[in-house]
Amino acid sequence: MNDCIFCKIASGEIPKDFVYQDENFLVFLDIKPVADGHLIIIPKKHIVWMQEAEDETISQIFILTKKMMLTLKKSLGCDFVQQTVVGEEIPHFHIHLIPRYHEDKLANFPTKSYDQEKETEMLAKITQEL
Repeated sequence: MNDCIFCKIASGEIPKDFVYQDENFLVFLDIKPVADGHLIIIPKKHIVWMQEAEDETISQIFILTKKMMLTLKKSLGCDFVQQTVVGEEIPHFHIHLIPRYHEDKLANFPTKSYDQEKETEMLAKITQEL
């Protein structure tokens, strides 16, 4: 889709460092993270809503989601990983993975921005566990 930011990332039109990629999916750091290590998982193919995806895509993306949740727990030492499928802010099926700690008090999910050093650090921590 021409105006979809995730499709532009998938096509390389918008440069982005990936935590993980394969022939069907991309995983990258959210640009407005709720917590350090907040990831987005997308199918490379443009799919607006999860319910529009083929069953095979759903199965594959959730297997990848589990893998990335375990990677986040191991690499960042978080207590758990919260996952959400929202979809309204960007019309391209995607899953948010948010590293969480029991005492983090993230009730309203405030966002923040990475500086280049912090983004590089997060990418290194997460990708070395894959």
